Amino acid sequence: MRTPAPSSVGSSLGLSPDEVARRFDLLQTKLVPLWKSIASLNQDEQTIVVVPSLTLDQLNVPAAVLQAMEERFLFLLLLLRQPNARMVYVTSQPILDSVIDYYLGLLPGVIHGHARARFFNPTPHDSSVRPLSLKLLERPRLLARIRGLIPDKDRAHLVPYNTTELERDLALRLGIPMYGADPRHFVHGTKSGCRKLFAQAGVAYPVGAEDVRDLAGIVDAIRKIRAAHPEVRYAMVKTNEGVSGAGNAVVDLQGPGGAAGTDGDDLEGRIRAMRFESARATYESYMAKLAELGGIVEERIVGDEIRSPSVQLRITPLGKLEILSTHDQVLGGPSGQSYLGCRFPADPGYATIITREAAQVGEALLKTGVIGRFAFDFVVVRRGASWATYAIELNLRKGGTTHPFLTLQFLTDGTYDADRAVFTAPSSRPKCFVATDHLESDAYRTLTPDDVFDVMVRHKLHFNQSSQTGIVLHMLSALSERGRLGLTAVGESQAEADRLYQQAVEVLDAEAAAAARHQPL
Repeated sequence: MRTPAPSSVGSSLGLSPDEVARRFDLLQTKLVPLWKSIASLNQDEQTIVVVPSLTLDQLNVPAAVLQAMEERFLFLLLLLRQPNARMVYVTSQPILDSVIDYYLGLLPGVIHGHARARFFNPTPHDSSVRPLSLKLLERPRLLARIRGLIPDKDRAHLVPYNTTELERDLALRLGIPMYGADPRHFVHGTKSGCRKLFAQAGVAYPVGAEDVRDLAGIVDAIRKIRAAHPEVRYAMVKTNEGVSGAGNAVVDLQGPGGAAGTDGDDLEGRIRAMRFESARATYESYMAKLAELGGIVEERIVGDEIRSPSVQLRITPLGKLEILSTHDQVLGGPSGQSYLGCRFPADPGYATIITREAAQVGEALLKTGVIGRFAFDFVVVRRGASWATYAIELNLRKGGTTHPFLTLQFLTDGTYDADRAVFTAPSSRPKCFVATDHLESDAYRTLTPDDVFDVMVRHKLHFNQSSQTGIVLHMLSALSERGRLGLTAVGESQAEADRLYQQAVEVLDAEAAAAARHQPL
Protein backbone atom coordinates (compact mmCIF):
# COMPACT_ATOMS: atom_id res chain seq x y z
CA MET A 1 0.00 0.00 0.00
CA ARG A 2 1.14 3.55 -0.50
CA THR A 3 -0.03 7.12 -0.39
CA PRO A 4 -1.74 8.11 -3.63
CA ALA A 5 -0.24 10.90 -5.68
CA PRO A 6 -0.71 14.01 -3.50
CA SER A 7 -3.49 16.34 -4.49
CA SER A 8 -3.32 20.07 -3.99
CA VAL A 9 -5.58 19.57 -0.98
CA GLY A 10 -4.08 16.42 0.51
CA SER A 11 -0.60 17.97 0.64
CA SER A 12 -1.66 21.40 1.90
CA LEU A 13 0.00 21.44 5.32
CA GLY A 14 2.29 24.10 3.94
CA LEU A 15 5.25 22.92 6.02
CA SER A 16 8.68 21.58 5.22
CA PRO A 17 9.16 17.81 5.64
CA ASP A 18 11.38 18.45 8.67
CA GLU A 19 8.74 20.63 10.30
CA VAL A 20 6.03 18.05 9.60
CA ALA A 21 8.19 15.37 11.22
CA ARG A 22 8.94 17.60 14.22
CA ARG A 23 5.29 18.44 14.83
CA PHE A 24 4.19 14.84 14.40
CA ASP A 25 6.84 13.57 16.83
CA LEU A 26 5.68 16.15 19.38
CA LEU A 27 2.05 15.13 18.89
CA GLN A 28 2.92 11.45 19.35
CA THR A 29 4.36 12.10 22.82
CA LYS A 30 0.76 12.57 23.99
CA LEU A 31 0.24 8.83 23.52
CA VAL A 32 2.45 7.99 26.50
CA PRO A 33 0.33 9.47 29.33
CA LEU A 34 -2.85 8.47 27.49
CA TRP A 35 -1.66 4.86 27.20
CA LYS A 36 -0.67 4.76 30.88
CA SER A 37 -4.18 5.86 31.75
CA ILE A 38 -5.78 3.25 29.44
CA ALA A 39 -3.48 0.47 30.68
CA SER A 40 -4.41 1.22 34.30
CA LEU A 41 -8.06 0.47 33.43
CA ASN A 42 -9.32 3.68 35.01
CA GLN A 43 -12.46 5.41 33.81
CA ASP A 44 -10.89 8.66 32.59
CA GLU A 45 -12.62 10.44 29.74
CA GLN A 46 -11.25 9.60 26.30
CA THR A 47 -12.25 10.11 22.67
CA ILE A 48 -11.39 7.49 20.07
CA VAL A 49 -11.43 8.82 16.50
CA VAL A 50 -11.63 5.90 14.07
CA VAL A 51 -10.79 6.60 10.42
CA PRO A 52 -10.63 3.18 8.68
CA SER A 53 -9.24 4.60 5.45
CA LEU A 54 -7.91 2.08 2.95
CA THR A 55 -4.99 4.04 1.61
CA LEU A 56 -3.93 1.47 -0.95
CA ASP A 57 -1.95 1.67 -4.15
CA GLN A 58 -4.99 0.55 -6.16
CA LEU A 59 -8.35 0.17 -4.46
CA ASN A 60 -10.07 -1.49 -7.45
CA VAL A 61 -13.18 -2.28 -5.43
CA PRO A 62 -16.80 -1.18 -5.89
CA ALA A 63 -17.97 1.70 -3.71
CA ALA A 64 -20.29 -0.61 -1.72
CA VAL A 65 -17.40 -2.92 -0.85
CA LEU A 66 -15.20 0.04 0.12
CA GLN A 67 -17.90 1.24 2.52
CA ALA A 68 -18.25 -2.27 3.92
CA MET A 69 -14.50 -2.53 4.46
CA GLU A 70 -14.58 0.80 6.28
CA GLU A 71 -17.23 -0.73 8.57
CA ARG A 72 -15.16 -3.84 9.38
CA PHE A 73 -13.90 -2.20 12.57
CA LEU A 74 -17.31 -1.39 14.03
CA PHE A 75 -16.49 -3.94 16.72
CA LEU A 76 -14.66 -0.97 18.28
CA LEU A 77 -18.10 0.22 19.39
CA LEU A 78 -17.71 -2.37 22.12
CA LEU A 79 -15.27 0.08 23.74
CA LEU A 80 -18.31 2.20 24.59
CA ARG A 81 -18.94 -0.10 27.54
CA GLN A 82 -16.49 2.30 29.23
CA PRO A 83 -18.92 4.96 30.49
CA ASN A 84 -16.62 7.93 29.81
CA ALA A 85 -15.51 6.84 26.34
CA ARG A 86 -16.67 8.69 23.22
CA MET A 87 -16.24 7.34 19.72
CA VAL A 88 -16.08 9.30 16.49
CA TYR A 89 -16.27 6.70 13.70
CA VAL A 90 -15.84 8.27 10.26
CA THR A 91 -17.02 6.53 7.08
CA SER A 92 -17.47 7.66 3.47
CA GLN A 93 -21.25 7.24 3.75
CA PRO A 94 -23.51 7.09 6.84
CA ILE A 95 -23.77 3.76 8.64
CA LEU A 96 -27.24 2.23 8.85
CA ASP A 97 -28.88 2.82 12.24
CA SER A 98 -29.82 -0.87 12.45
CA VAL A 99 -26.15 -1.84 12.04
CA ILE A 100 -25.09 0.54 14.83
CA ASP A 101 -27.88 -0.88 17.03
CA TYR A 102 -26.65 -4.41 16.24
CA TYR A 103 -23.16 -3.73 17.61
CA LEU A 104 -24.40 -1.79 20.62
CA GLY A 105 -26.74 -4.70 21.32
CA LEU A 106 -23.69 -6.91 21.82
CA LEU A 107 -22.58 -4.80 24.80
CA PRO A 108 -23.27 -6.64 28.07
CA GLY A 109 -24.43 -4.60 31.05
CA VAL A 110 -24.64 -1.29 29.19
CA ILE A 111 -27.68 0.93 28.70
CA HIS A 112 -28.11 1.16 24.92
CA GLY A 113 -29.17 4.81 24.89
CA HIS A 114 -26.25 5.84 27.10
CA ALA A 115 -23.76 4.23 24.73
CA ARG A 116 -25.56 5.54 21.62
CA ALA A 117 -25.27 9.13 22.88
CA ARG A 118 -21.50 8.76 22.93
CA PHE A 119 -21.22 7.53 19.34
CA PHE A 120 -20.81 9.86 16.37
CA ASN A 121 -20.64 9.05 12.66
CA PRO A 122 -19.55 12.14 10.70
CA THR A 123 -19.23 11.50 6.96
CA PRO A 124 -18.19 13.33 3.79
CA HIS A 125 -21.09 11.67 1.89
CA ASP A 126 -18.54 10.77 -0.78
CA SER A 127 -18.83 7.31 -2.36
CA SER A 128 -15.91 7.74 -4.74
CA VAL A 129 -13.36 4.93 -4.59
CA ARG A 130 -10.62 6.98 -2.96
CA PRO A 131 -9.01 6.88 0.47
CA LEU A 132 -11.27 8.19 3.22
CA SER A 133 -8.38 10.16 4.73
CA LEU A 134 -8.02 12.10 1.49
CA LYS A 135 -11.75 12.82 1.42
CA LEU A 136 -11.46 14.34 4.91
CA LEU A 137 -8.38 16.42 4.12
CA GLU A 138 -10.29 17.91 1.18
CA ARG A 139 -13.02 19.19 3.52
CA PRO A 140 -11.76 21.65 6.19
CA ARG A 141 -15.26 22.33 7.52
CA LEU A 142 -15.87 18.62 8.10
CA LEU A 143 -12.53 18.39 9.90
CA ALA A 144 -13.61 21.33 12.08
CA ARG A 145 -16.81 19.48 12.99
CA ILE A 146 -14.81 16.39 13.91
CA ARG A 147 -12.49 18.49 16.07
CA GLY A 148 -15.61 19.86 17.76
CA LEU A 149 -16.55 16.31 18.81
CA ILE A 150 -13.31 15.98 20.81
CA PRO A 151 -13.75 17.65 24.22
CA ASP A 152 -10.12 17.22 25.27
CA LYS A 153 -7.41 16.70 22.65
CA ASP A 154 -5.02 15.49 25.35
CA ARG A 155 -7.43 12.62 26.02
CA ALA A 156 -7.96 11.54 22.40
CA HIS A 157 -6.21 9.54 19.71
CA LEU A 158 -6.66 8.58 16.06
CA VAL A 159 -7.12 4.90 15.12
CA PRO A 160 -6.46 4.38 11.39
CA TYR A 161 -6.49 1.21 9.31
CA ASN A 162 -3.08 1.81 7.80
CA THR A 163 -0.65 4.67 8.30
CA THR A 164 0.58 6.71 5.37
CA GLU A 165 1.35 10.40 4.97
CA LEU A 166 -2.38 11.00 4.57
CA GLU A 167 -3.18 9.59 8.01
CA ARG A 168 -0.22 11.46 9.53
CA ASP A 169 -1.47 14.72 8.00
CA LEU A 170 -4.97 13.96 9.27
CA ALA A 171 -3.63 13.52 12.82
CA LEU A 172 -1.88 16.88 12.51
CA ARG A 173 -5.04 18.56 11.21
CA LEU A 174 -7.09 17.12 14.08
CA GLY A 175 -4.42 17.87 16.66
CA ILE A 176 -4.45 14.37 18.17
CA PRO A 177 -1.82 11.58 18.16
CA MET A 178 -2.12 8.53 15.92
CA TYR A 179 -1.89 4.99 17.27
CA GLY A 180 0.05 3.39 14.43
CA ALA A 181 3.42 3.25 12.75
CA ASP A 182 4.93 6.54 11.65
CA PRO A 183 4.93 6.52 7.82
CA ARG A 184 8.69 7.05 7.95
CA HIS A 185 8.85 3.34 8.84
CA PHE A 186 6.82 2.40 5.76
CA VAL A 187 9.81 0.70 4.11
CA HIS A 188 9.81 -2.10 6.71
CA GLY A 189 6.35 -3.16 5.55
CA THR A 190 7.36 -3.54 1.91
CA LYS A 191 8.24 -6.96 0.53
CA SER A 192 11.89 -5.94 0.09
CA GLY A 193 12.07 -4.24 3.47
CA CYS A 194 10.65 -7.13 5.47
CA ARG A 195 13.05 -9.64 3.88
CA LYS A 196 15.89 -7.44 5.13
CA LEU A 197 14.33 -7.44 8.61
CA PHE A 198 14.06 -11.23 8.52
CA ALA A 199 17.74 -11.47 7.67
CA GLN A 200 18.63 -9.03 10.46
CA ALA A 201 16.59 -11.01 12.99
CA GLY A 202 18.04 -14.36 11.87
CA VAL A 203 14.76 -16.10 10.98
CA ALA A 204 14.30 -18.39 8.00
CA TYR A 205 12.71 -16.97 4.84
CA PRO A 206 12.57 -18.14 1.19
CA VAL A 207 15.66 -17.86 -0.99
CA GLY A 208 15.32 -14.88 -3.31
CA ALA A 209 16.26 -11.30 -4.09
CA GLU A 210 15.00 -7.83 -3.13
CA ASP A 211 14.67 -4.51 -4.95
CA VAL A 212 13.88 -6.07 -8.34
CA ARG A 213 12.38 -3.70 -10.93
CA ASP A 214 12.58 -5.24 -14.40
CA LEU A 215 12.73 -8.40 -16.50
CA ALA A 216 16.51 -8.63 -16.26
CA GLY A 217 16.28 -8.43 -12.48
CA ILE A 218 13.74 -11.26 -12.38
CA VAL A 219 15.91 -13.44 -14.64
CA ASP A 220 18.99 -12.81 -12.51
CA ALA A 221 17.10 -13.54 -9.29
CA ILE A 222 15.70 -16.84 -10.60
CA ARG A 223 19.14 -17.95 -11.72
CA LYS A 224 20.47 -17.29 -8.23
CA ILE A 225 17.55 -19.19 -6.69
CA ARG A 226 18.29 -22.15 -8.99
CA ALA A 227 21.94 -22.03 -8.05
CA ALA A 228 20.97 -22.40 -4.39
CA HIS A 229 18.08 -24.84 -4.98
CA PRO A 230 18.36 -26.62 -8.36
CA GLU A 231 15.15 -28.52 -7.65
CA VAL A 232 13.00 -25.37 -7.43
CA ARG A 233 9.75 -25.70 -9.42
CA TYR A 234 8.14 -22.28 -8.99
CA ALA A 235 9.28 -18.74 -8.34
CA MET A 236 7.18 -15.96 -6.87
CA VAL A 237 7.35 -12.38 -8.10
CA LYS A 238 5.81 -9.82 -5.71
CA THR A 239 5.47 -6.07 -5.98
CA ASN A 240 6.66 -4.29 -2.86
CA GLU A 241 3.24 -2.94 -1.91
CA GLY A 242 0.82 -5.67 -2.94
CA VAL A 243 -2.07 -6.34 -0.54
CA SER A 244 -3.84 -9.69 0.07
CA GLY A 245 -1.80 -11.33 -2.69
CA ALA A 246 -2.93 -8.88 -5.40
CA GLY A 247 0.65 -7.98 -6.34
CA ASN A 248 1.83 -11.59 -6.67
CA ALA A 249 2.63 -13.69 -9.73
CA VAL A 250 3.86 -17.27 -10.16
CA VAL A 251 6.58 -18.30 -12.62
CA ASP A 252 6.45 -21.99 -13.57
CA LEU A 253 10.01 -23.35 -13.80
CA GLN A 254 9.13 -26.99 -14.35
CA GLY A 255 10.54 -28.88 -17.29
CA PRO A 256 8.95 -31.72 -19.25
CA GLY A 257 7.11 -34.25 -17.13
CA GLY A 258 7.01 -31.91 -14.16
CA ALA A 259 10.74 -32.12 -13.44
CA ALA A 260 12.60 -29.04 -12.29
CA GLY A 261 13.72 -26.99 -15.27
CA THR A 262 17.33 -26.40 -16.22
CA ASP A 263 19.21 -23.14 -16.47
CA GLY A 264 19.05 -23.49 -20.22
CA ASP A 265 15.28 -23.03 -20.28
CA ASP A 266 13.80 -19.92 -21.83
CA LEU A 267 13.46 -17.98 -18.61
CA GLU A 268 12.22 -14.84 -20.28
CA GLY A 269 9.44 -16.79 -21.98
CA ARG A 270 8.43 -18.40 -18.71
CA ILE A 271 8.41 -15.02 -16.98
CA ARG A 272 6.23 -13.50 -19.70
CA ALA A 273 3.81 -16.39 -19.17
CA MET A 274 3.67 -15.97 -15.38
CA ARG A 275 0.24 -16.30 -13.72
CA PHE A 276 -1.08 -13.27 -11.87
CA GLU A 277 -3.14 -13.38 -8.70
CA SER A 278 -5.05 -10.30 -9.79
CA ALA A 279 -7.52 -11.00 -12.61
CA ARG A 280 -6.99 -7.44 -13.87
CA ALA A 281 -3.23 -7.78 -14.36
CA THR A 282 -1.50 -8.19 -17.69
CA TYR A 283 2.19 -8.70 -18.27
CA GLU A 284 2.59 -5.11 -19.40
CA SER A 285 0.65 -3.59 -16.51
CA TYR A 286 2.36 -5.81 -13.96
CA MET A 287 5.87 -4.97 -15.17
CA ALA A 288 4.98 -1.27 -15.16
CA LYS A 289 3.89 -1.58 -11.53
CA LEU A 290 7.06 -3.52 -10.67
CA ALA A 291 9.17 -0.76 -12.24
CA GLU A 292 7.27 1.85 -10.22
CA LEU A 293 7.20 0.14 -6.83
CA GLY A 294 10.02 -2.37 -6.98
CA GLY A 295 9.57 -5.89 -5.68
CA ILE A 296 11.08 -9.24 -4.87
CA VAL A 297 11.58 -12.65 -6.42
CA GLU A 298 11.69 -15.73 -4.19
CA GLU A 299 11.25 -19.47 -4.39
CA ARG A 300 7.76 -20.74 -3.83
CA ILE A 301 7.77 -23.12 -0.91
CA VAL A 302 6.13 -26.40 -1.89
CA GLY A 303 5.49 -29.67 -0.10
CA ASP A 304 2.93 -32.35 0.68
CA GLU A 305 1.24 -30.20 3.32
CA ILE A 306 1.57 -26.43 3.36
CA ARG A 307 -0.20 -23.88 5.53
CA SER A 308 -0.13 -20.10 5.85
CA PRO A 309 -0.29 -18.97 9.48
CA SER A 310 0.31 -15.50 10.86
CA VAL A 311 1.31 -13.91 14.15
CA GLN A 312 -0.16 -10.63 15.38
CA LEU A 313 1.84 -8.35 17.68
CA ARG A 314 1.89 -4.78 18.86
CA ILE A 315 4.38 -2.30 20.24
CA THR A 316 2.77 0.01 22.75
CA PRO A 317 3.59 3.71 23.11
CA LEU A 318 5.42 2.66 26.29
CA GLY A 319 7.87 0.64 24.17
CA LYS A 320 6.62 -2.83 25.10
CA LEU A 321 6.41 -5.64 22.53
CA GLU A 322 3.33 -7.83 23.04
CA ILE A 323 2.28 -11.08 21.34
CA LEU A 324 -1.44 -10.84 20.57
CA SER A 325 -2.54 -13.91 18.62
CA THR A 326 -1.83 -16.49 15.94
CA HIS A 327 -4.08 -17.49 13.06
CA ASP A 328 -4.19 -19.96 10.20
CA GLN A 329 -5.06 -17.99 7.10
CA VAL A 330 -7.69 -19.27 4.67
CA LEU A 331 -6.43 -18.51 1.16
CA GLY A 332 -7.94 -18.78 -2.30
CA GLY A 333 -7.70 -17.13 -5.70
CA PRO A 334 -6.03 -18.36 -8.91
CA SER A 335 -2.89 -19.58 -7.18
CA GLY A 336 -4.04 -19.76 -3.57
CA GLN A 337 -2.53 -16.46 -2.42
CA SER A 338 -5.60 -14.27 -1.89
CA TYR A 339 -6.71 -13.77 1.71
CA LEU A 340 -10.28 -14.98 2.29
CA GLY A 341 -10.44 -15.53 6.04
CA CYS A 342 -8.78 -17.13 9.04
CA ARG A 343 -9.02 -19.67 11.84
CA PHE A 344 -7.98 -18.89 15.40
CA PRO A 345 -5.79 -19.97 17.01
CA ALA A 346 -3.14 -21.41 14.70
CA ASP A 347 -2.31 -25.11 14.87
CA PRO A 348 -0.30 -25.72 18.08
CA GLY A 349 2.07 -27.87 16.04
CA TYR A 350 3.78 -24.72 14.82
CA ALA A 351 2.08 -21.79 16.60
CA THR A 352 4.75 -21.49 19.28
CA ILE A 353 7.55 -21.77 16.69
CA ILE A 354 6.28 -18.92 14.52
CA THR A 355 5.54 -16.89 17.66
CA ARG A 356 9.17 -17.07 18.74
CA GLU A 357 10.37 -16.08 15.28
CA ALA A 358 7.88 -13.22 15.01
CA ALA A 359 9.03 -11.96 18.39
CA GLN A 360 12.64 -11.91 17.13
CA VAL A 361 11.65 -9.70 14.21
CA GLY A 362 9.40 -7.64 16.48
CA GLU A 363 12.40 -6.85 18.67
CA ALA A 364 14.19 -5.52 15.59
CA LEU A 365 11.16 -3.35 14.79
CA LEU A 366 11.02 -2.11 18.36
CA LYS A 367 14.52 -0.66 17.97
CA THR A 368 13.39 1.39 14.96
CA GLY A 369 10.71 3.21 17.00
CA VAL A 370 7.65 1.57 15.42
CA ILE A 371 4.44 1.54 17.47
CA GLY A 372 1.03 0.00 16.80
CA ARG A 373 -0.31 -3.33 15.58
CA PHE A 374 1.36 -5.44 12.91
CA ALA A 375 1.41 -9.02 11.70
CA PHE A 376 3.91 -11.47 10.24
CA ASP A 377 2.80 -14.01 7.64
CA PHE A 378 4.53 -17.37 7.38
CA VAL A 379 4.53 -20.41 5.14
CA VAL A 380 4.95 -23.69 7.01
CA VAL A 381 5.54 -27.05 5.38
CA ARG A 382 5.41 -30.46 7.01
CA ARG A 383 8.56 -32.52 6.68
CA GLY A 384 8.17 -35.82 8.40
CA ALA A 385 6.83 -35.25 11.90
CA SER A 386 7.95 -31.62 12.13
CA TRP A 387 7.13 -28.30 10.48
CA ALA A 388 9.63 -26.08 8.66
CA THR A 389 8.73 -22.38 8.87
CA TYR A 390 9.49 -19.47 6.52
CA ALA A 391 8.67 -15.83 7.20
CA ILE A 392 7.30 -14.21 4.05
CA GLU A 393 5.62 -10.91 4.86
CA LEU A 394 5.19 -8.09 7.37
CA ASN A 395 1.90 -6.17 7.41
CA LEU A 396 2.76 -2.94 9.20
CA ARG A 397 -0.93 -2.17 9.79
CA LYS A 398 -4.14 -3.76 10.91
CA GLY A 399 -5.15 -6.70 8.74
CA GLY A 400 -7.90 -9.18 8.01
CA THR A 401 -7.23 -11.04 11.27
CA THR A 402 -7.44 -7.93 13.46
CA HIS A 403 -11.18 -7.37 13.60
CA PRO A 404 -12.32 -10.96 14.33
CA PHE A 405 -9.73 -11.39 17.09
CA LEU A 406 -10.53 -8.08 18.77
CA THR A 407 -14.24 -8.86 18.46
CA LEU A 408 -13.63 -12.09 20.39
CA GLN A 409 -11.44 -10.33 22.93
CA PHE A 410 -13.90 -7.49 23.56
CA LEU A 411 -16.91 -9.83 23.78
CA THR A 412 -15.35 -12.34 26.16
CA ASP A 413 -12.63 -10.41 28.05
CA GLY A 414 -10.48 -13.47 27.41
CA THR A 415 -6.71 -13.73 26.98
CA TYR A 416 -4.39 -15.51 24.57
CA ASP A 417 -1.60 -17.64 26.05
CA ALA A 418 1.16 -17.53 23.43
CA ASP A 419 3.11 -20.34 25.12
CA ARG A 420 0.19 -22.78 24.74
CA ALA A 421 -1.54 -21.20 21.70
CA VAL A 422 -4.82 -21.19 23.63
CA PHE A 423 -7.40 -18.43 24.17
CA THR A 424 -9.35 -18.67 27.42
CA ALA A 425 -12.36 -16.70 28.64
CA PRO A 426 -12.68 -15.69 32.33
CA SER A 427 -15.01 -18.70 32.66
CA SER A 428 -11.91 -20.85 31.98
CA ARG A 429 -13.58 -22.06 28.78
CA PRO A 430 -11.42 -22.08 25.60
CA LYS A 431 -12.57 -20.05 22.60
CA CYS A 432 -11.85 -20.55 18.90
CA PHE A 433 -13.23 -18.97 15.76
CA VAL A 434 -13.36 -19.10 12.00
CA ALA A 435 -13.90 -15.80 10.18
CA THR A 436 -14.27 -14.49 6.65
CA ASP A 437 -14.67 -11.18 4.83
CA HIS A 438 -15.70 -12.98 1.64
CA LEU A 439 -19.00 -14.74 2.19
CA GLU A 440 -20.50 -13.88 -1.18
CA SER A 441 -23.40 -15.01 -3.38
CA ASP A 442 -25.61 -13.25 -5.90
CA ALA A 443 -28.54 -14.83 -4.06
CA TYR A 444 -27.69 -12.83 -0.91
CA ARG A 445 -28.68 -9.65 -2.75
CA THR A 446 -32.30 -10.57 -1.99
CA LEU A 447 -31.55 -9.97 1.71
CA THR A 448 -31.16 -6.76 3.69
CA PRO A 449 -29.07 -6.40 6.86
CA ASP A 450 -32.29 -6.56 8.92
CA ASP A 451 -33.15 -9.85 7.18
CA VAL A 452 -29.77 -11.30 8.17
CA PHE A 453 -30.22 -10.20 11.79
CA ASP A 454 -33.60 -11.94 11.77
CA VAL A 455 -32.13 -15.11 10.24
CA MET A 456 -29.38 -15.36 12.86
CA VAL A 457 -31.84 -14.88 15.73
CA ARG A 458 -34.52 -17.27 14.42
CA HIS A 459 -31.97 -20.03 13.82
CA LYS A 460 -30.37 -19.42 17.24
CA LEU A 461 -27.01 -18.58 15.68
CA HIS A 462 -26.72 -15.01 17.01
CA PHE A 463 -23.82 -14.55 19.47
CA ASN A 464 -25.00 -15.68 22.91
CA GLN A 465 -23.52 -13.80 25.86
CA SER A 466 -24.26 -16.68 28.23
CA SER A 467 -22.28 -19.29 26.33
CA GLN A 468 -20.07 -16.72 24.58
CA THR A 469 -20.48 -18.62 21.34
CA GLY A 470 -22.27 -17.89 18.08
CA ILE A 471 -22.10 -15.69 14.99
CA VAL A 472 -20.96 -12.06 14.86
CA LEU A 473 -21.61 -10.25 11.57
CA HIS A 474 -19.74 -7.49 9.77
CA MET A 475 -19.47 -5.78 6.33
CA LEU A 476 -23.26 -5.71 6.01
CA SER A 477 -23.39 -2.58 3.83
CA ALA A 478 -22.17 -4.64 0.83
CA LEU A 479 -24.97 -7.16 1.20
CA SER A 480 -27.85 -5.80 -0.89
CA GLU A 481 -25.70 -4.42 -3.71
CA ARG A 482 -22.90 -6.99 -3.91
CA GLY A 483 -24.28 -10.05 -2.11
CA ARG A 484 -21.29 -9.98 0.24
CA LEU A 485 -20.88 -9.99 3.99
CA GLY A 486 -18.44 -11.14 6.63
CA LEU A 487 -18.89 -13.15 9.79
CA THR A 488 -17.00 -14.58 12.73
CA ALA A 489 -18.17 -17.92 14.15
CA VAL A 490 -17.08 -18.35 17.79
CA GLY A 491 -17.02 -21.79 19.42
CA GLU A 492 -15.35 -23.57 22.32
CA SER A 493 -13.40 -25.75 19.90
CA GLN A 494 -12.34 -25.42 16.31
CA ALA A 495 -14.85 -28.12 15.41
CA GLU A 496 -17.69 -26.17 17.01
CA ALA A 497 -16.61 -22.93 15.29
CA ASP A 498 -16.49 -24.73 11.93
CA ARG A 499 -19.93 -26.23 12.56
CA LEU A 500 -21.44 -22.84 13.43
CA TYR A 501 -19.84 -21.29 10.36
CA GLN A 502 -21.18 -24.01 8.06
CA GLN A 503 -24.62 -23.80 9.64
CA ALA A 504 -24.68 -20.02 9.11
CA VAL A 505 -23.80 -20.44 5.43
CA GLU A 506 -26.47 -23.10 4.97
CA VAL A 507 -29.25 -21.05 6.55
CA LEU A 508 -28.24 -17.92 4.63
CA ASP A 509 -28.35 -19.88 1.38
CA ALA A 510 -31.77 -21.30 2.23
CA GLU A 511 -33.21 -17.99 3.41
CA ALA A 512 -31.86 -16.15 0.35
CA ALA A 513 -33.52 -18.71 -1.92
CA ALA A 514 -36.79 -18.35 -0.02
CA ALA A 515 -36.58 -14.54 -0.15
CA ALA A 516 -36.34 -14.66 -3.96
CA ARG A 517 -39.68 -16.45 -4.32
CA HIS A 518 -42.64 -14.17 -4.97
CA GLN A 519 -45.89 -14.72 -3.11
CA PRO A 520 -48.86 -15.68 -5.35
CA LEU A 521 -50.74 -12.70 -6.78
